[in-house]
Amino acid sequence: MFKLDENLPTAAAVRLREAGFDTATVLSQQLGGAPDARVAEVCASEGRVLVTLDLDFADIRAFPPGSSPGIVVLRAPRQDLASVLALVEQLLEALESHSVDGSLWIVEPGQIRVREARPT
Repeated sequence: MFKLDENLPTAAAVRLREAGFDTATVLSQQLGGAPDARVAEVCASEGRVLVTLDLDFADIRAFPPGSSPGIVVLRAPRQDLASVLALVEQLLEALESHSVDGSLWIVEPGQIRVREARPT
């Protein structure tokens, strides 16, 4: 289950749904302009992985891995539709063999960096 942040195009949500993922958006839930902490809180309460272009969500001090269902930050060199959708396709390919599950994924062209929760 995913929730797409307000900075992602509708086409990204459509593509995730086409791939079989239950996908909601921040905008469809009237959370546009909400503080990052509120968006993260709603994602956690719904059990949804947040997908965003917002680099603030890559700050593991503010959003530590393991404190949410997961966060995927797309780092597009340009934020045009084609670049963003290419990263969504890369994400979908990775999801065939791995789970975000409580991790932070930074998806960049050609690579995915993963930060997992520290063992307690």
